[in-house]
Amino acid sequence: MSRRGPRHAVPKAGLTRSLALAGVAIRAAGRGASARLLGFVHGDSELRRQRARRSTAADTRQTLGNLKGGALKAGQLLSTVESVFPQDPDNSWQEALTALQQDNSPLSFEQIEPVLAEDLGEHWRTRFREFDQTPVAAASIGQVYRATWLDGRPVAVKVQMPGVAEALAFDVRALSRVLQVSAVLAPGVAMPPLVQELRSRVLAELDYAREAEAQRVFAEEYRGDPDFVIADVLHGGRQVLVTEWLAGQPLAAVARGGSAGERDRAGLLYQRFFLQSPMRTGLLHTDPHPGNFRLTDDGRLGVLDFGSTMELPDGLPATFGSLISALTSEDPDQAEHSLREQGLLQRGSRRDVLKLMDYLAPFTEPARFEEFTFSREWLHQVFARAHDPRNPDFIVAMKLSLPAEQLFTHRVWLGIVGVLSGLGARVPVAPELRAQLPGFARSCA
Repeated sequence: MSRRGPRHAVPKAGLTRSLALAGVAIRAAGRGASARLLGFVHGDSELRRQRARRSTAADTRQTLGNLKGGALKAGQLLSTVESVFPQDPDNSWQEALTALQQDNSPLSFEQIEPVLAEDLGEHWRTRFREFDQTPVAAASIGQVYRATWLDGRPVAVKVQMPGVAEALAFDVRALSRVLQVSAVLAPGVAMPPLVQELRSRVLAELDYAREAEAQRVFAEEYRGDPDFVIADVLHGGRQVLVTEWLAGQPLAAVARGGSAGERDRAGLLYQRFFLQSPMRTGLLHTDPHPGNFRLTDDGRLGVLDFGSTMELPDGLPATFGSLISALTSEDPDQAEHSLREQGLLQRGSRRDVLKLMDYLAPFTEPARFEEFTFSREWLHQVFARAHDPRNPDFIVAMKLSLPAEQLFTHRVWLGIVGVLSGLGARVPVAPELRAQLPGFARSCA
C-alpha cells in the first residue's frame, strides 16, 4: 500500500482534470528542452536527459495516480506493455508504471464510508466482526480493505470511490485528446486503440454486481483446481464487492524479486489461465495486468478482479489459433498459402504477408518453439518493426476474415505477452497452444 497520505476526493471537475493531464505533457516538454540546452552548454547531455526522464516518469505516475479514474486506468493499461516507451536504460518508466499497478494514494475513509452505508445498509458494520479502515490497495476506481466477515472468514472489501463515474466519463474524452499530443510518450504509440480499450473496460468495471456474477462463474469452475484459485463472492452490490481474502505474492513482485523457477511457474500458469478459461467458463478475463494475479504459497495462481470480462460462449475463436499457426512458418509464400487454404485471407486482398508476419510477431515467434524465453529486450525489438502490433486496424487493412471479437482479444493477448516479457519467464508455448488453443493443433496437423 502507498505510504502517501489519504486524499479527500476523486477530482471531478473537467477543467481540473484536463489541466492536470495537459500539465504532464507541458512539463515533460520543458524538461526535455532544458536538458538539451543546458547539456549542450555544460557538456553533460546524457546526465541531464536521464534526470529529465526520471522526473517525467515520476510526474506521470503521481499525476495519474492522484487523478484515479480513467487517467489511472490508462497508466495501468500502458504498464502491461511498457515497451511502448522510449529507451529506458535506468528503468525510470518501468518503475513508475509498475507502481501504478498497485501503489496508489488512497482516499480518506470518511469519503468511502457513505458508499458502504448505501450499499450494505446503515448498520453495515454489523456485517463484519472486524473492519480495518486502512486500505490495503487503492486502484483506479475502487479501494480494497481487509476485514473479517461475521462468520469469521477473512475477506477483501472493494469499495467504489465516490465521484469516480463522472471522472471516468470525462477522462475517456480528455485522454483521447491529451495523450495523442503528449511528449511523454514515444512517437508512434497507438493511442486510438488505448482509448477504445479504456472506454470498454472502465464502463464495465463500474458495475460491481456484474463483476460479482463473473467471479462466481470462475470460482465455481475452478473450485479445487490444482493450478488456480479464485476467491468466493460473499456480497456483490452495485458499489461494494466482498470476497474471501486471497493471499499470495503479486506477479509484479515475482517479476522484481522472484527466482527463475518462480517466474517460470508464474508465467506458465498465467499463460495457461488465459488459454483455457474461455472454454471452461465461456468468459475471457480481459484485464491482464500483473496486479490482478498472485502466486500463492502452494504454487497456484490466484486470480483477482473480474470487472472486465468478455463473453466467449464457444471459447477462444478458432480463427485465432489458425492465424497464429499459419504464420509460424518463416516462409512468406508458405504462410500465405496456409492463410488462403484456411479461408483467413480474403479474395482480392493484397499480398503483404511479410508485414502481417511482423505485425503478429509477438504471438507467432514464441509459438515456433517448444519453450520460449520472454524478455523486455525481445519485445522492444518486436515493437521496433515497421508495422505497429498495438494497432488492430492493421488486421482490417489486410482484409483478413476474422470475427469481430478477435480484434478485441488481440489487445488482451498483447498485454499478456507484455506481462510474460516483464516476468522474463521461460515457458512451454507450442505444447500449451496445441493443448489449449482452438484451431492451432488442427492447422498444425
